Amino acid sequence: MAANLAVSTSNFDSEVLQSDVPVLVDFWAAWCGPCKAIAPHVEELADEMAGQAKVFKVDVDQEGDLAMKYGIMSIPALIVFKGGQEVDRMVGAGSKDQIKSLLSRHV
Repeated sequence: MAANLAVSTSNFDSEVLQSDVPVLVDFWAAWCGPCKAIAPHVEELADEMAGQAKVFKVDVDQEGDLAMKYGIMSIPALIVFKGGQEVDRMVGAGSKDQIKSLLSRHV
């Protein structure tokens, strides 16, 4: 995983909530098979959508407070934030097209 995609409690507000473009946040864990399956899609979208949107990953094992704050019950959970608010969510592994569509709706 590209290190620059990871966010934590300490920089979540500045990177996600205060972003001037929509942000896709992938809540995942190292032991989660479906999370690993979609990881390449999420990373490709980070490159493809650069300039239009941001993409970050939150490891729920390391950032339990963030996972609780956003009611993450199942992973992978993909949440789109815009203007500091959650505007869309997808739970479970989706295709790259499904994930891109989730984010593109808000760009």
